[in-house]
Amino acid sequence: MKKLLVYSFILAASLLISTRTKAQDYKTAVGLKFGGYENGISGKYFTTPDVAIEGLLGFRSHGVVITGLYEFHQEAFGVKELKFYYGAGAHIGSIGSGLYRRFNGSDEYYNNSHILLGVDGVIGLEYLIPQSPIAVSLDLNPRAELATGPFFDIAPGLGLKYTF
Repeated sequence: MKKLLVYSFILAASLLISTRTKAQDYKTAVGLKFGGYENGISGKYFTTPDVAIEGLLGFRSHGVVITGLYEFHQEAFGVKELKFYYGAGAHIGSIGSGLYRRFNGSDEYYNNSHILLGVDGVIGLEYLIPQSPIAVSLDLNPRAELATGPFFDIAPGLGLKYTF
């Protein structure tokens, strides 16, 4: 009877631990994002262990853009620290007169200021460095620009975040 009780305890503890390890290892992160459109500051907050809201304040030549994303996260390739994520959101911003650089190379020159408004997507991988509060991400960011377009563009992004 004691062996059965011990084995039951070990099994229950193992199930609890394995369930816990599937959850995201942090609740909040702040950091830097380097992208094909803008470079700037990012913040991420997990509403549940697998759903996050991410905000970006990006600066580009002659302008600034605010982007909000709703993301789904899941373990990738059976590695606890590696998460696959995807999601969608929107952006709003402004650019002044000058060259508007597009990632695909079809740059455009504007003589006056313009509003930027559109929808965004994201798909990527994030790695939380073990035994540290640092996460590194690599993603692709498709964007449909509606206010100055319409046009579709896609660019890579590299993120470096401090997690807590």
